[in-house]
Amino acid sequence: MKEILEAIQKIGVRIDSQIKRGETDKAQSFNTSGDQQVKLDILSDQIVEEELKKVSSIKEIISEEKSQPVEVNGKGEFLVAYDPLDGSSLVDVNLSVGSIFGIYRGDYKGENIVGAGYIVYGPRLELVWSGEDGKVILYRWDGEKFNRVEEVKLKEKGKILGPGGTQAKWYPFHKELIDSLFQEGYRLRYSGGMVPDIHQILLKGGGLFAYPATTDKPKGKLRRLFEVFPFALIVERAGGKASNGTRPLLELGYSSYHDTTPCFFGSSYEISRVEETYSANPL
Repeated sequence: MKEILEAIQKIGVRIDSQIKRGETDKAQSFNTSGDQQVKLDILSDQIVEEELKKVSSIKEIISEEKSQPVEVNGKGEFLVAYDPLDGSSLVDVNLSVGSIFGIYRGDYKGENIVGAGYIVYGPRLELVWSGEDGKVILYRWDGEKFNRVEEVKLKEKGKILGPGGTQAKWYPFHKELIDSLFQEGYRLRYSGGMVPDIHQILLKGGGLFAYPATTDKPKGKLRRLFEVFPFALIVERAGGKASNGTRPLLELGYSSYHDTTPCFFGSSYEISRVEETYSANPL
């Protein structure tokens, strides 16, 4: 798995360079989930595919931008699902965006994910990785290499909230939950990008990122293989919890590569509050 980490580091440097000098215009194309792509989406996808295809331990890859997997090495051990540029619509307003990677063995079910990582393209280029040793490690680019900064750990209870989804489409009980947490003194920290928002919760020691079922998207918006399972693994290994409201996210399977799910990531206290609320209000 070390080879995969090294490939992801190269990917981060290449995509960061393109973000800083690349085009942010929209492309005349849409991905498999119906989202209009920006030119950086397509270029980032090409960069990831180029670098991952050099790794002999990878059997196949599947991208959020593709409908089907791409074979890399039939004798490889790992499957890699990735979102090449999560939050790409934020680039043209100069907010942080990221790339997400999930490493699976055998199949893309949540229980089969064995490693995960994400890159943050912001004021600093950072990489968070969790591999075979089960630790969650923050790395930072110094212009020449990625340096290990620290092991990431969540506290029992946090202080910040990243509540996603259109509030007008929230179910009333979900709004009551979020309002009650604000009344406890939680602070709003939400950019609209999954990577920077969960990254902040991880580095600040706790909190809650929520992208619930809504009346217009009852199955949620975020994709299991490319976004949800990788972050679930990282958050759980950092000492937090990840849930769909009633059960751990990593207990979920999938029926198609681009399945979505409601999802909640954070400290133990916040996820307990979520599950109490959703158990009392089954959808």
